[in-house]
Amino acid sequence: MLRDTVRELFRRECTADKVRAVWESDATRLEQVWKKLADMGVVAMLADENAGGMSMNELDLVLILEESGRAALPDPLVETTAVAVPLLNELDDGNELKRTWLDAAASGKAIVGLGLNGESFVPFGAEADLLLLRRGDQLHALAKGDADVTLVRSVDHARPLATITWDPTPDTLVLEGTAARLACERAYNRGALGAAAQLLGLTRHMLDMTVEYVKARHQFGKPIGSFQALKHKLADTLIQLEFARPVVYRAAYSLAHDDADAATHVSMAKAHASDAATFAAKATLQCHGALGYSFEYDLHLWMKRAWALASAWGDARWHRRRVSQTLFA
Repeated sequence: MLRDTVRELFRRECTADKVRAVWESDATRLEQVWKKLADMGVVAMLADENAGGMSMNELDLVLILEESGRAALPDPLVETTAVAVPLLNELDDGNELKRTWLDAAASGKAIVGLGLNGESFVPFGAEADLLLLRRGDQLHALAKGDADVTLVRSVDHARPLATITWDPTPDTLVLEGTAARLACERAYNRGALGAAAQLLGLTRHMLDMTVEYVKARHQFGKPIGSFQALKHKLADTLIQLEFARPVVYRAAYSLAHDDADAATHVSMAKAHASDAATFAAKATLQCHGALGYSFEYDLHLWMKRAWALASAWGDARWHRRRVSQTLFA
């Protein structure tokens, strides 16, 4: 029911025209949509009830993230809901960072930027109120203004990136040693799962958009969707999607139940979802022909989000390497 409610919200208020408006302006988010997600409790769904959340888990969230991918939502749902909120929620109750920031992040009032695995670019880093950054076996937290932030233009203009220049100090230290390493690894796995779920939604939307196009576009007196070559491309895209979805859901189950092999399952999910989305982008672009290359046509909004997320939180090659290291350890 929550998924269907969120889907309807996106259908009404996260239309292609509004996503395009974010692309073509200085705005980086759909703030009204973000506020409504917060009011519905979506942003805080992984937080404990005593922190204003729903005490839900990754298996619940994966459905919401899939819908956000289908809509190409230009808001930090993965960064905030899937990663920052549970990371803050799992800190000790006496931790000052948790007391100061959990409620603000869970209510959607604070944007959190994340650099947890040596990433060169931090999504939403330029507007983040809080930066959670890893340096070796330490986790640090910096408020806005405590780091040098440089905006970087992404291939997906609705997913702004930034480079962060900063120096760790005792005042910024949150966790260190094993506690920091485990917290960052859990957070990173949640981020990779979140990106994988969004890639499923992106793949579904590109496929649906293209099916409608090839039914309406006529050549030689018949719909181009009747041509066998296009049928094969779209059928292969659907197969990629249907193979990837259960792997992503399995990874969500593994994280929700603290499976010992959760990291391996997450890497399998991210690799499969990245493959499916990049395959879909290529196939649907070819089915659209020259129209698919047009900046004025909506397909590129989803293709470029797919390319960006396929590389984010570890690309398919990185995750396959992590799986192989586990298998052959």
